[in-house]
Amino acid sequence: MTNLFTRLAASSALALMATLGAAQAKTDIVVAMQLEPPHLDPTSAAAGAIDSVLYSNVFEGLTRFMADGSVVPGLAESWEISDDGLTYTFKLHDGVTFHDGTTMDAEDVKFSLDRIGAEDSANAQKALYAAISSVEVVDPLTVRITLSEPNGNMLFNLAWGDAVIVAPESIETIKQMPVGTGAFKFVEWTQGDKIEIEKNPDYWGTPAILDRATFKFISDPTAAFAAMMAEDVDVFTGFPAPENLPQFEADPRFQVLVGSTEGETILAMNNKMPPFDNALVRQAVTHAIDRQAIIDGAMFGYGTPIGTHFAPHNPAYVDLTSTSRYDPAESKLLLEDAGLPDGFETTLYLPPPSYARRGGEIIAAQLAEVGITAQIINVEWAQWLEQVFKGKDFGLTIVSHTEPMDIGIYANPDYYFQYDNPRFQALIAKLNSTTDPDMRTQLLGDAQKMISADYVNGYLFQLAALSVAKAGVQGLWANAPTQATDLTAVSWAE
Repeated sequence: MTNLFTRLAASSALALMATLGAAQAKTDIVVAMQLEPPHLDPTSAAAGAIDSVLYSNVFEGLTRFMADGSVVPGLAESWEISDDGLTYTFKLHDGVTFHDGTTMDAEDVKFSLDRIGAEDSANAQKALYAAISSVEVVDPLTVRITLSEPNGNMLFNLAWGDAVIVAPESIETIKQMPVGTGAFKFVEWTQGDKIEIEKNPDYWGTPAILDRATFKFISDPTAAFAAMMAEDVDVFTGFPAPENLPQFEADPRFQVLVGSTEGETILAMNNKMPPFDNALVRQAVTHAIDRQAIIDGAMFGYGTPIGTHFAPHNPAYVDLTSTSRYDPAESKLLLEDAGLPDGFETTLYLPPPSYARRGGEIIAAQLAEVGITAQIINVEWAQWLEQVFKGKDFGLTIVSHTEPMDIGIYANPDYYFQYDNPRFQALIAKLNSTTDPDMRTQLLGDAQKMISADYVNGYLFQLAALSVAKAGVQGLWANAPTQATDLTAVSWAE
C-alpha cells in the first residue's frame, strides 16, 4: 500500500511538473487574419495584408511606427537634418545582418530607396518619396538623403512598409521568400492556408520572446468565430464578425481588444468615369448614404462616422460629416439637376473584408432608394488590386485605406479614384514643404475641406481595430497606427 501511494504521488508530481513545464515553455503562437497577402514584398503592392504579416516582424525601415503612432529610430540609430530641411544624414546601427547572413549597410539603404524612385517602380506609395533627389553612401554606416524640396513628413514616410530596407540579392524571389533584418525570419508560405516565421537568433536589436509564429488565413466570419471558440488559433486580428464580440467578452478564456485604426473606410467613386465625373452625381451619392445604418448593420456599432479622408483621433481632424449628411430627398434633386431624374446603373466592386461585403449590401439598398442601381460584384483581393486599383475599371467600390495619414493620395491624379485637382495638388505640395506645426494643422484642415466639398468619395467611417485573443497573450497592439501585427514584444503570461 505504501509503495502504491508512493508511486501515485510520484506520478502526480511528475504530471504536475510536466504541466507547469509545458505552460512555461509556450513560445509559439497562431495568429489568424481575414486577408491573405497576394505576395510578400511590401515595397511593390498596395495590399495592407503584406504589412500585416511582415512589418517589423520580418522587414524594417530606417524609422518605424510604435503602438501609439509615434515614429522612432529603426535601422537608423540617429539622424541629422540640415537647417534648410533638404538633407537628412542617417547613422545606421552597426552589426545588422539580413536573414541570409549578408551585412545590411548604407549600400542596401541606397539600393532600397533608389528602387522606390526607379522608372519601373511598382511601389504603391512612390509619390511619398518623389522629393528624394539623391541617396549617397557616405560610409558603410552613414547614408545621406537629399531632397529637391523640404518635406516635413519624410521621417514619417520612411516608417511606412513601402520604405523597408531590402537585400539586393533577394529581389528575384522576394515575393515568395522575403529576406529582411527583423526579429523574425520567414520560414514557409503555404498559399491559401498559412505563413510561418521563426525567431531570428542573430537579430541586432532586442530579440523576440516567441520562438515561432504562424499566420492563418480565415476569410469567412462564421469560420473565424468557430476557429476562435475551438481555440484552434490564439489570436484573431481584425476579427470579421463583430456581432460575436460580446460572447468573447463574457468568456474568461478570451480577451477582446477594441482600438482605433488609420482605416478611412470609403465608398470610392471613379471620378473620370461617367456619371461620376459630374460633381453633382457624386454629391447625390453621398447624400443617399446613411453612415450610421452602415456602422450598425455591417459593424454592429463599431466605427466612427467620417466626412473626409482623415482619422478622427488625429488632432488636425475636422468634422465634416454634415457636408454629406444623409438626405435622400436632396440626393434625388441633385440627380435631376445632373440630368439623371431616373437615376442610373453602375457597378459596386466588393473585396473580401466584412466591412465591404456587409456594408456593400446596405449601401446598394440605400442607393436604390434614390434610383441608383448598383450591381454588386464580389471579388477576391488580388482581383480587386488588378481590376480596380491598377485597371481603374469600376464605378463604385468599398475599401478601407489603412495607411497612416494618407490624405496626400488625393494629389495623385493617377490614383485609382482619379481625382485631378491642381489646387489640391498645390496644397499638398505646400504641406509637404511646411514644418511649422500650426501651419501644417491649418493646411491639413484645408485639404480635408477641399475633398469633402468636391465629394470625391463617399466617406463612411473610421474602421475600428477589433481583435480577439486567448487570455494569456500579452504585448499585442490594441490600436493599429499602421498595417501591422507586430509580434516582436508579444509573449504568453506565465
